[in-house]
Amino acid sequence: MQSFEITPIGTVRNHRTDVQDTDNWGAVRSTITVDERFGEACLQGLEGFSHVEVLFVFDQFPDDGDYREPRPYRGRADLPPVGIFAGRGPRRPNRIGVTSCAIASVDGRELTVVGLDAVSGTPVIDLKPTMAEFRAVDVKQPPWVSDLMSEYFKP
Repeated sequence: MQSFEITPIGTVRNHRTDVQDTDNWGAVRSTITVDERFGEACLQGLEGFSHVEVLFVFDQFPDDGDYREPRPYRGRADLPPVGIFAGRGPRRPNRIGVTSCAIASVDGRELTVVGLDAVSGTPVIDLKPTMAEFRAVDVKQPPWVSDLMSEYFKP
């Protein structure tokens, strides 16, 4: 299979540094500083959107490289085993995360967002404005996911 290289476009800065601290992201304010190679107007127009999808790399999480066997979600024995593509956690083949975050401010190459579940220093690989037409409708998920995620985006 073909491989490819991705160069980060920016970096996350916030007060979260522990990759094992996985809940209560709802009030986390993060500033994404976009690399100067994109110029001072690279975020122009983004202030007209309420949310942005942030694609980032789970670079600070250890990778064990074995994805063949389903594992209990978050390593918890009380949760059902799921295959690697049935979860959103950092244990992934390409270690890519994505979160739709509220935009707090746009200033030159600095984008401040609320609710980004990435620790400080995380490389950002892309930003896309959240558009209603791209959002899923009638999302279905197992009840245990709703229970598990009830604390995830709480302040």
